[in-house]
Amino acid sequence: MNIPINTPEDIEKLRIAGRLAANVLEMIGPHVKAGVSTGELDRLCHDYIVNEQGAIPASLNYHGFPKSICTSINHVVCHGIPDFNKKLKKGDIINIDLAVIKDGYYGDTSKMFVIGETIQGERLSRVTQECLYEAMKIMRPGTMLSDIGRVIQHHAQAHGYSVVRDFCGHGLGKNYHEEPQVLHYDGYDKKTDAELLEGMCLTVEPMINTGDYRTKVLRDGWTAVTRDRGLSAQWEHTLIITATGIEVTTARAEEDLSFLTQ
Repeated sequence: MNIPINTPEDIEKLRIAGRLAANVLEMIGPHVKAGVSTGELDRLCHDYIVNEQGAIPASLNYHGFPKSICTSINHVVCHGIPDFNKKLKKGDIINIDLAVIKDGYYGDTSKMFVIGETIQGERLSRVTQECLYEAMKIMRPGTMLSDIGRVIQHHAQAHGYSVVRDFCGHGLGKNYHEEPQVLHYDGYDKKTDAELLEGMCLTVEPMINTGDYRTKVLRDGWTAVTRDRGLSAQWEHTLIITATGIEVTTARAEEDLSFLTQ
């Protein structure tokens, strides 16, 4: 497995791209409410990335994906396609997943939004974010990829949830998807496992379901949904391995990441 090790110059550009990706989620937050269409959210994000940031929306036309962000509502696991005819309503949960390219480097992140009140949706969203944070707590040089999957699976199952296995995190740098694949469950063997090293950059993006972990892709070729139509949630950060832990390039202002320095 050839996992890229980034130079200090690479890391500085990854920081910039990650910050821009986080800024898009911060910008779009106030617009994510009942009555807005996912097509409108996509338009706002696209215009902000292109016109305000001078960056490129990485998802647009990636292997034919038609939009600049992914909008995954309720039982949609990932890669939901924005649509001006699809409006959010109270009780929905939605993941907005986006990536930007700046000066040839990528930043990739996603966040859950809860529309109105939904006890089940709020709990799933919270526990899924905790799954991401539990993984971030243990990541440093010497951590194995399998350790990441194991801690996510343990936390999800402890709350009665399942971990999606059909999609995973990935290396990130000058390419949208690089080595390694980052499984969010205990699925590695000795041949596929790898040790984290300083300078690696990767995404961790657990997808957690209320019911069964199995998914299917709809006829559009992109939208992945839970087979049992149970709710699904996802959170994602781009992370650089440092000498003592991680740097979160896509950290948002509202997040409390103080656990990384404890």
